Amino acid sequence: MAVASRLAVARVSPDGAGPAAAGRRRRGRSAGFASVGLPPAAAAARKGRRRGGAVAASPPTEEAVQMTEPLTKDDLVAYLASGCKPKENWRIGTEHEKFGFEVDTLRPIKYDQIRDILNGLAERFDWDKIMEEDNVIGLKQGKQSISLEPGGQFELSGAPLETLHQTCAEVNSHLYQVKAVGEEMGIGFLGLGFQPKWALSDIPIMPKGRYEIMRNYMPKVGTLGLDMMFRTCTVQVNLDFSSEKDMIRKFRAGLALQPIATAIFANSPFKEGKPNGFLSLRSHIWTDTDNNRAGMLPFVFDDSFGFEHYVDYALDVPMYFVYRNKKYIDCTGMSFRDFMQGKLPQVPGELPTLNDWENHLTTIFPEVRLKRYLEMRGADGGPWRRLCALPAFWVGLLYDEESLQSILDMTSDWTKEEREMLRRKVPVTGFKTPFRDGYVRHLAEEVLTLAKNGLERRGYKEVGFLREVEQVVSTGVTPAERLLNLYETKWQRNVDRVFEHLLY
Repeated sequence: MAVASRLAVARVSPDGAGPAAAGRRRRGRSAGFASVGLPPAAAAARKGRRRGGAVAASPPTEEAVQMTEPLTKDDLVAYLASGCKPKENWRIGTEHEKFGFEVDTLRPIKYDQIRDILNGLAERFDWDKIMEEDNVIGLKQGKQSISLEPGGQFELSGAPLETLHQTCAEVNSHLYQVKAVGEEMGIGFLGLGFQPKWALSDIPIMPKGRYEIMRNYMPKVGTLGLDMMFRTCTVQVNLDFSSEKDMIRKFRAGLALQPIATAIFANSPFKEGKPNGFLSLRSHIWTDTDNNRAGMLPFVFDDSFGFEHYVDYALDVPMYFVYRNKKYIDCTGMSFRDFMQGKLPQVPGELPTLNDWENHLTTIFPEVRLKRYLEMRGADGGPWRRLCALPAFWVGLLYDEESLQSILDMTSDWTKEEREMLRRKVPVTGFKTPFRDGYVRHLAEEVLTLAKNGLERRGYKEVGFLREVEQVVSTGVTPAERLLNLYETKWQRNVDRVFEHLLY
C-alpha cells in the first residue's frame, strides 16, 4: 500500500488530542461558527435547539480499513509531514481546561454531576455525545469537542479558526453555554492552574479506560504524575507549519520561549489551602511526571532535527495502551518500535495502524508537542479574560515571519543548560528569574513587543487581545503574585476566596 493511500485510511482523533487532525486540514470556518460575531446568547438562539445525538463509538477508534501491509517508519514520517500546508491555510486551535466545583461546598464535582452537565449541553446546545461503554465522556460539535481530564477537569478543544476574533468568540460561546447549564445545578468553574484547596484523595476519578492505565503507571515513573492528572489545568495553542523547515523553526522558537509564557501566565500558587512555594506549580509538576515523555527536547536544536528525528524519539517513548474492540489494553513500558515489529505481548503478532500511531502521539507531553501541527503547552489555566491572550501571544510570534526570525536570532546562542535552567526556575521565581545580564522580565518585554508587531502585520486588528499580557509584563507582577498578595491581605489567608475571584 502506498504511503499516500495509507494516510487516507479513515481515522478518528483520540479524546484529549485537540482539534481533530483530519478536521484541521480543511479551509474555512467550522460548522459551529456560522454565528461568529454574534453575542453568545444570540448565536445559541440562531442555532436553535434539537436534541444532541451520540457518536457511535468512543474515540479513539480502530482503523475503518485494515492495513494490508505493515507500517514502515517512512509512513510515520509521512504522517507528520502531511500536516504541512500553505500559509493561507494556517489555523489557530485553542484548548483550555477548568475545574468544576460545587458553589456551596467548593468540592470538586463528581462524574454524576459532570454527566448531567454534558447531557444538558447536548440537549440545549446541539452537541453530540461521545460514549465509552455506557458513560458519556465528552461532546462533539463540528470541529469542536469537549472532553474530560482524569480528575473531571472540563476541556474545550476548539475548532481550527482563521482569526483570533473567531477564537475569542468560540471561547465566549463555550463559557456561556457551560455557565448556563452549570449555574442551574449549583456548579461553577474555576480558572486556575492547580487545584487550590483539595487533596489528591478528594478528587473524583473519571470512568475513562485510558486514565485507569495512566493512574497505575504514573507512580512508577515519577513522583508528581498523579498531581498532573488530577489537579492541574492548562491552556494551550495549536499552530500550523508550511514545511519541515518551517516546523523546525517554530518548534525551536516555541521551546525556547515556553518558560517566558510560563512566567506571563503563571497562575498556580496554592495547594491544599495555602501557598505552595511556586508561582506555577503546574509547570513544576511536569519536571517529575515522566521524563521519558516530557521536557524541553534538546534534540530539536540539533542540526539533524526534522520529522524523522521526532519519529525516532516517539518510537522509543514508552506506550500507555492499544485500543481494540472498544477497550484499552495496557501496554505500559513497551515501545511503539516493539509494536512495529509485532512484539507486544498484550497483542501478540499484531501490527499497528496509523490510528495507533496517532493515539500514541497524544501520550507524549513535552513543552512543545508535534503532531500534524505544533502544540504550545507551557501556560497555566486562567480566567476568562486571559484565555484569548495566549493564542494572541503565540500567533503574533510564530505566524509572522519577521517576528519569528527575530525570536530565532534572539535565542540562537542560548545553550541547552540555559534553556533547562529557565524551565526549572521560572515556575518558582517567574519574572525575577535571572538570565545573563538581566531577568526574565526583560525577555518578556522584548518578546511581547515582537508579538504585538506580528499581530499588527497580520492585519486583523488582533493586538487588543494582548492587553492582559501587556498589563502583566509592564508591572512585572505575575498573575500568581497578584493572587498571593490578595491571599495575604484582602482574603485574610483564606484560599476559599479564589473560587469567587476566578469564577468563570
